[in-house]
Amino acid sequence: CQLNQWALDFDGNLERVAESCRLSRAQGATYRLGPELELCGYGCEDHYYELDTIQHCWESLVTLLEQGHSQDLLCDFGMPVLHLGIRYNCRVLCYNGKILLIRPKSSLADDGNYRESRWFTAYNGQNKSNNETFLLPPSVAEALGQYECPFGLGYIQSMDSVRIGCESCEELWTPQAAHIGLSLEGVHIVGNGSGSHHELRKLEKRVSLITSATSKCGGIYLYANQCGCDGGRLYYDGCSMIVVNGQVVCQASQFDVSDVTVLTATVNIDDVETYRSSIPSLGVQLQNTTNATKLLQITCREAHLAVAPMIRKITLPLSEVRYHSPEEECCLGPACWLWDYLRRSGASGFLLPLSGGADSSSVAAIVGVMTSLVYDAMTIQKDAQVAKDVLRICGKQQNDDWVPSSPQELAHYILHTVFMGTDNSSVATKSRAARLSENIGSYHVSLAMDNVVSAMIALFTTVTGRTPSFTIQGGSMTQDLALQNIQARLRMVTAYFFAQLLPWITSGGRGFLLVLGSANVDEALRGYMTKYDCSSADLNPIGAISKTDLKRMLCFLGKKKYPVLEEIAAAPPTAELRPNSGEEDEEHSQLDEEEMGMTYDELSW
Repeated sequence: CQLNQWALDFDGNLERVAESCRLSRAQGATYRLGPELELCGYGCEDHYYELDTIQHCWESLVTLLEQGHSQDLLCDFGMPVLHLGIRYNCRVLCYNGKILLIRPKSSLADDGNYRESRWFTAYNGQNKSNNETFLLPPSVAEALGQYECPFGLGYIQSMDSVRIGCESCEELWTPQAAHIGLSLEGVHIVGNGSGSHHELRKLEKRVSLITSATSKCGGIYLYANQCGCDGGRLYYDGCSMIVVNGQVVCQASQFDVSDVTVLTATVNIDDVETYRSSIPSLGVQLQNTTNATKLLQITCREAHLAVAPMIRKITLPLSEVRYHSPEEECCLGPACWLWDYLRRSGASGFLLPLSGGADSSSVAAIVGVMTSLVYDAMTIQKDAQVAKDVLRICGKQQNDDWVPSSPQELAHYILHTVFMGTDNSSVATKSRAARLSENIGSYHVSLAMDNVVSAMIALFTTVTGRTPSFTIQGGSMTQDLALQNIQARLRMVTAYFFAQLLPWITSGGRGFLLVLGSANVDEALRGYMTKYDCSSADLNPIGAISKTDLKRMLCFLGKKKYPVLEEIAAAPPTAELRPNSGEEDEEHSQLDEEEMGMTYDELSW
């Protein structure tokens, strides 16, 4: 199950988990696997220190079991558990309203964006007994009529001899992965509930690890990943999958705006036994498994997970695994993240200062891709939650039947673009901004900032008696930079002013707009930027993307969706903050790469 969970949204998370159980049962599943920490949401951060977070997870689990969601369905839920004063990141396996096993995570993610050991302790099974007992909280014990359950590294065996074990996210990536020990104990199915975020080309590595695990050891591997933005800076990119003996048989979308996606497959356990028996070296290692290394086996006498032969058709491997190009990843990941952030913030849209250059045009294009994804989910996939969110954001709650006629109409409600020109702006960039706005469908405003800039200069002159000038006019570099920076900073102030007041003009004062920034990672690394200009915003979708990658994305989208983007990508990058020494209708004479003393290709290398 691929779920879009929100940190600390216990009621919403519970409903999405329950819906995934309903869909799993409706599709004939006998085993259901959800993402990591799905009951509370992965990104709770220091809220894990609060006992309320764990208590609310127990309340959600009890509700799921009392409502019968585990009836004839082995459910693997993700939640934090406090055991003997130690906080663990756990999988809780349930069947027919009872907790069969609590399985703690043994390897925590602590690199890159992850800090799991700040909140959890890695379970060291080697220093623990294989038959640890967990005493359920009194309220849980009373509700379920169950007072204890096994705790530790183990697996479930059903009465029809199907063995199911767990590993969790990071454990897949470790040298001594949990699935190896499980396979050597004859476990047929390994479920990995994960909270893995999107990075460029990371999916290829992830698929390689899963397929190599099952091609080397044999077995069935279920990978359930979270999707969406759960309140932080990361986008969890889904792409849940089912792999059998090294071959992918099911794969979910990597970039999706749906809250709940359920993948099901019918697999043959005999295929696993046959595959493993054909590997002599695996048989030797199976024999060498000692009691000291054996895992806890929990036999569930009620569970019958296998179905009668020939009732269902076996799911065949996919002809190929679906991968997006780097250009697609650059636009789809931020687009999905923006949609989640928008609908959860309560805002009614975005405001983007659109200069007609590559950076701001990239952000506009990403929002355009977002509106296309949302439009397709609403009109083609008939996603009820997406439709509900669209109606609220667009102020159409009183008209439940309203559907935008195109992604462009949807963009007209959501995206507001403003071209803030001065005497230093070129006709070319103003034209590109207007044409891109038309391609995407945004509500577009074009204004002149000269009177505002002149007022600031006049204020300085009144106070000091001196007037700064650009170097081309005889001024010093200090004066020149101050005159450039005041233009950029006033654009930031104007953007926030318009973000608060434009809803008053376009929708009768309903809601507010989130200001989008457009500063790429190269500018931040080089320091070639004005503090508190377009680098200061509520959100910056391209803050981790280089100019080189952005240009590739623009060329890709120019061929696919918005033709003017190819022209924008080909134009030389310019800040347009100094007077233009060329003709008015030509490209601006102030060039980024000349002022930096290096090209963007060199900076991105």
